[in-house]
Amino acid sequence: MQTGGLRPIIVAFMLGAMAVPAHAATIQIVMENLVISPAAASAKVGDTIEWVNKDVLAHTATARNGDFDVTLPPKKSVTLVLKKAGDVEYYCRFHPNMKATLTIAP
Repeated sequence: MQTGGLRPIIVAFMLGAMAVPAHAATIQIVMENLVISPAAASAKVGDTIEWVNKDVLAHTATARNGDFDVTLPPKKSVTLVLKKAGDVEYYCRFHPNMKATLTIAP
């Protein structure tokens, strides 16, 4: 068996595997009946969070560390691409009892 003929095939396969980009995920978080669900979510840097407000009241997703402050009109959704790793506690400024945690991996 000739190994020289396999080398270009192996190199081409490795280069092709490296060229495939990682796909970012979209994580949906729902605000309904004055509750954030799920209350604890995990994501990675580059993922998109989609907050969906199913209530007739406006809400916010306000990070306690200042990383984000998103306003969600009633019956609307808002997206945000995660740029930084870490554990982020957030809440609704209008309804402070609505609390959740987002764990963002690098």
